[in-house]
This record gives sequence, C-alpha cells and structure tokens, in this order.
Amino acid sequence: MKWYEIDDSKTIGQIGSEGGCIIADDEYESRARITIEKDGLTAPFSISCGIYGWMVHTRFFDTLEEARIQMELMKSKLESIVDGIPLDDESSDEDIKRVASEISEFVNLFP
Repeated sequence: MKWYEIDDSKTIGQIGSEGGCIIADDEYESRARITIEKDGLTAPFSISCGIYGWMVHTRFFDTLEEARIQMELMKSKLESIVDGIPLDDESSDEDIKRVASEISEFVNLFP
C-alpha cells in the first residue's frame, strides 16, 4: 500500500477538524487523507477523509475498534478512486462524471 503517516506523525495528539484528538492520520500518494479523532464534539470517535480537490467526508463511531476497522475498509476504496483520477490535462467529461459517481458510491457505502 502507498499509505503513510502524515508529516511523520507530527499531527498525532493535535486537535482535528471534529474537535477531537488525532490518533491516526494517513495520506495516500499526496492525493488523499484519512484521519481518526478521539473525543470530538459529535461522537467518541470520528473518521474524516478526503480526496484533494474532490471531496471531504466524515463518519462517527462509538468505539475505536469500529473506527479502525472502517478506516481500513475506507482506505481500500479511496485508493481505487484516487488511482482512477486522471491528471488534470488528461481528464474528459466522462472521466469527471465517473469519478463523481465513484465518490457518490463511496459516501453511500460509508454513510
């Protein structure tokens, strides 16, 4: 896999976008990011993920175990979407529609 901890783990322990403490923060080929926070404003655990320039999505969980399992499942699908995104100068209308559809499917699969 091409996932790695963002910023050599310097974000671990910082406050994340959901107001919780970041406990996991991974990036995929400088094109996507997924983060777990603990004790945020909305839930005991949250996962925020995004594909740079395309989407941001957040989910909420009661347990760390559930969040970690879901993070791994989400990573796999995010990889697939990112790997299918063409470079800007190579994208067609069909490519954009396909990626938008895949993102919509992702959000429906991981509500």
